[in-house]
Amino acid sequence: MATAVVSPARTGRLPLGALGILALALGALQSVVEPALPLLQRELGVSPGEGALIGNSLLVTGAVVAPVAGKLGDRYGGKRVLVLLMAVVSAGGLSAALAPNLPVLLLGQVLQGVMVGALPLSFILMRKHLPAGTSQTAIGLVVALFTGGGMVGILFAGPIAQGLSWHWMFALPTIAVVAATSVVALLLPHDPPVPSDDGIDWPGVLLLSGTLLVFMIGLVTVTGTGGLPPLATGALAVVVAALACGWVVVERRAASPMVDLRMLAKPGMWHSVVFTFVITTASGMVLFLLPQLFAVSADGYGFGAGTTDIGLFLLPGAVAGALSDAVGGIAARRFGPRAVVMAGTVVTAATMIALASLHSAEWQLVLAKVLTAFAAGVGTTALLAGTANAIGTKDIGIATSLLVVTRVIGVALGAQIAAAILDAGAASVTGLPSESAFVTGFTVTGLVAALSLLFVHITKKGTQA
Repeated sequence: MATAVVSPARTGRLPLGALGILALALGALQSVVEPALPLLQRELGVSPGEGALIGNSLLVTGAVVAPVAGKLGDRYGGKRVLVLLMAVVSAGGLSAALAPNLPVLLLGQVLQGVMVGALPLSFILMRKHLPAGTSQTAIGLVVALFTGGGMVGILFAGPIAQGLSWHWMFALPTIAVVAATSVVALLLPHDPPVPSDDGIDWPGVLLLSGTLLVFMIGLVTVTGTGGLPPLATGALAVVVAALACGWVVVERRAASPMVDLRMLAKPGMWHSVVFTFVITTASGMVLFLLPQLFAVSADGYGFGAGTTDIGLFLLPGAVAGALSDAVGGIAARRFGPRAVVMAGTVVTAATMIALASLHSAEWQLVLAKVLTAFAAGVGTTALLAGTANAIGTKDIGIATSLLVVTRVIGVALGAQIAAAILDAGAASVTGLPSESAFVTGFTVTGLVAALSLLFVHITKKGTQA
C-alpha cells in the first residue's frame, strides 16, 4: 500500500531550518517574563499575586493544549495546525507587546500558551518529511533550540526592556515567530491528515482551563489587600470544586479523554503523578520567589537588581535545568527512579530550608537556583523515564501526557502559592513583601519538597506490605 508521506527530497533545508528558528523564538518568548516579572509588577502597579498570573496564564493554556496538539496535527495535518497555532501565538505576542494594563497582558499570555503545541507538531512534520535517522537528529536539534531560546530570553529580556521598553521583550520574539511561520507555510509541503475515530475532548479542555484559572484568580483575590468576605470565599471554593469535579466526570466518561484518568489505577502511575506534582510545586515556588528577592531594594534586605542583572543571576539555573534532562534519564537507568527522586528531594528541601537563614548575598540565591533547578529537572525526568518503562507501550503517550499536565499544573500552583505568601506578608505602608514573608516562603518550599520523602516512605511500606 502506497504511503502518503512526502519524500524527503522534496523538502528543502530552509523550511526545516525555519522550524528550528521557530523553536528558538518560542523559547525566548516563553522565558522573558521570568527575569522581568518584578519590572512588570512595578510598571503595571500590581501585587506579587497578580504578577504571578502573568506567567501562570501561559502555563494554564499550555497544560490544556499539550495533550491535544498531537491529535490535532494527526487529524488535520501537522503543517496546517502548526500555522494556525502560531497565528494565535502571534496575536498573543502582539497583545502583550501593546498591552496598556494587566488584563490585556494576561490575554496575550493566554494566547501565547498554545505555543506548547509547536514541539509535538514539529516532530510530526519532521517524521513525515525526513528519513528515520535524520528525523531523530532534527528533533533533538529542535528541542535544543527551544531550550536555548529560553536561555536567550532570560539573558536578553533585561537589555531589551532597559534599552527600548518591556513591550519589546514580547515584540521582537513575536516578529521572529511570524517570519519563521511564514517560511514554513510557504515552503514546507503539506502533510496529509491521518483518519481517526478518536474525537477531541473539548469539554475536558474547557473545564480544566476554567478550573485552573478560577482557582488562581481566586487565590489572588483571597490573599490580596482586603481579601474577600468568608461567604464569598466559600462560594469561590464551591465553584472551583464544581469545575474540578465536572472535569473528572467528563474525563472518566469521554471516549477519547484529554487526560485518561483511568491510568491512575495502574500500579505506580498515581505514585508518579503525586511525586511530580509535589516536586514541581516546590519548583514553581522557587521560580517565583528568587527573582522577587533579587529585585527588592538594596536599602532593605534585598539587592536592588534590575532585569538585566536578574537574568544573569538566573542563567546558571537555566543551564543546570537544561543539563538535568539528560542526567535524569541516565540516573534513572542506573539507580532507579525512586532513588533519583529521593536525592533530588533532599537537595531541594535542604537548600530551601538553608536559604531561609542564608539569603544575604547574591551567590547564595544563585547557588540555590542552580541546585533546585537541577534537582527538579533530574527528578521529573527520572519519573518520566521510569513511568515510560513501567507502562505498556500502547499507554506510553497517555501516561507521559498525564505527567506533563501534572508538571505544568504543579509549577503554576507553586508560583501562585509563593505569590500569595508574599502578598499576605506585605507591609501595610509600602505594600512590599517583608523579609519574614520571604523566610516563610523559603521554609514552606522546603517543607513541600520534603513531602516527597514522606510519600516515598509511605509508598515503600505499602509495597512491602
